[in-house]
Amino acid sequence: MTTIEPKIRPPGMVVAPGVLPPATLVHPCTAEVPEMHDSMEGGGRALQGTNAEESLSDPPHTLHPPSPHRLSIVIPMYNEELSVAPMVARVHEILQDYTYRWELILVNDGSADNTEHQMKHAQQEYGAHVRVVNLQRNFGQTAAMQAGIDTARGDIIAMLDGDLQNDPIDIPRMVERLINEDLDLVSGWRKDRKDGLWLRKVPSWLANRLIGRITQVHLHDYGCSLKVFRAHVLKSVRLYGEMHRFIPAWLASSTSPARIKEEIVTHHARQFGESKYGISRAFRVILDLLSVYFFMRYKSRPGHFFGKIGFIFGALGTAILGHLFFVKVFLGENIGARPLLMIGVLFMVVAVQLFTTGVLSEMMSRTYFESSNTQSYIVRNKEAVANVSDADWKRPV
Repeated sequence: MTTIEPKIRPPGMVVAPGVLPPATLVHPCTAEVPEMHDSMEGGGRALQGTNAEESLSDPPHTLHPPSPHRLSIVIPMYNEELSVAPMVARVHEILQDYTYRWELILVNDGSADNTEHQMKHAQQEYGAHVRVVNLQRNFGQTAAMQAGIDTARGDIIAMLDGDLQNDPIDIPRMVERLINEDLDLVSGWRKDRKDGLWLRKVPSWLANRLIGRITQVHLHDYGCSLKVFRAHVLKSVRLYGEMHRFIPAWLASSTSPARIKEEIVTHHARQFGESKYGISRAFRVILDLLSVYFFMRYKSRPGHFFGKIGFIFGALGTAILGHLFFVKVFLGENIGARPLLMIGVLFMVVAVQLFTTGVLSEMMSRTYFESSNTQSYIVRNKEAVANVSDADWKRPV
């Protein structure tokens, strides 16, 4: 893989083995962007809607310092012992001059190799702001992400994979855009993706189109793990199963899709280890997508979901039995041995079961909302709603 040779390296900078050294270290707020090799064109500075072929050596734009915040970076890892040290070094290299407070949360998802030891060594080397979360066993990427989210203390949460394919150099720019444009999520877009065509790129393209069509949250790259969130919005949803692929869709149930944007990010070929995913995940994506669709559209009204299907079966059953009734009564034909009779009766039974399921699900939904004090809506400006007094009433003249 082609690496980036630094044009200027600040004194005392240590580059760990396997780390891609950046060009002149970019301050998260104001800096010039130096020239890089052509292999990185379209990765570092390009924003959504810009030309991917635009060179990073073009005149830099002026960055506007984001408002004060605390940044939590969450990196789940599973059997990535060779990637721990380079990744931690890379994060510190990018954020060593970051204006505001930040922390790095490393989540060990029950690794069977030396990942845990490498994480503890990094914590001892860099300090207490590097926090290590060890899961009891391998729970999967979604559970590891949720553990990191629960541990994070920052107002802004950035997440990325620990395999060095995502580059932390994009984090300050994504945080800046999140704050300055008042967004809730900035999702990475690996426009120049360094993966195989048929086993990774093509299935990913099809999945992105399908997910966008069903969820109405249209992104080019749902599978990119590099994302930056507002913490209070991300923590308003819980991730289960393998739902990490649908985080933007989950967030759309708590915020407006207009507050979800994407940013072109740098993507490198895998340096160590092997991918944990294959073509078989496509089947799991389809099953998970059905769950996402249900919870996005019918979480507070599940009876409508079952009722629609029950209505279709009921209408078909009624039409079939009505036809057989006409044949029997007015034409005098025998219908007892016709398979259509059994089909009509079956459709009516299925319709009754679906209507009954819908009623029960409505009762369960109301029990859930009332027992957990969960609202069916989310107020964004809670301060304005809460900070009221009797003086705010309009009094008669």
